[in-house]
Amino acid sequence: MSDLSTKPYLLRAIYDWCADSGLTPYLAVRVDEATRVPMAYIKDGEIVLNLSVDAVKNLHLGNDEITCGGRFGGVPHEIVVPMAAVIGIFAKETGQGLVFQGQESAPTPPGGDDGGKPPENPPPDKPRLRVVK
Repeated sequence: MSDLSTKPYLLRAIYDWCADSGLTPYLAVRVDEATRVPMAYIKDGEIVLNLSVDAVKNLHLGNDEITCGGRFGGVPHEIVVPMAAVIGIFAKETGQGLVFQGQESAPTPPGGDDGGKPPENPPPDKPRLRVVK
């Protein structure tokens, strides 16, 4: 990542909060060509990883990527998740955490200019986060 992003810092904060609270941190990932995870466990282009200390070894939550070793079906795998592929991190037990919206998934207004109008409201059944300045 060329720009200093808040995403890895927020991700580490939620991970630490889960660990301090005795909760299980789960990482939701959108799989792309740079993501190294077991293909058999990908569903609809996404995978959810258990990042608890009991589930992974050598976990490194870096600024550009997340790396660790883990077992899937008893078979060891090396996991590499680019920070851009992270959808969110949450506690398994409570569902509390953060969902990240990257620039690549942000909708572009038709014609390039929205005339200063606010975006349409999302459907009520899907939770959404928005940037507050």
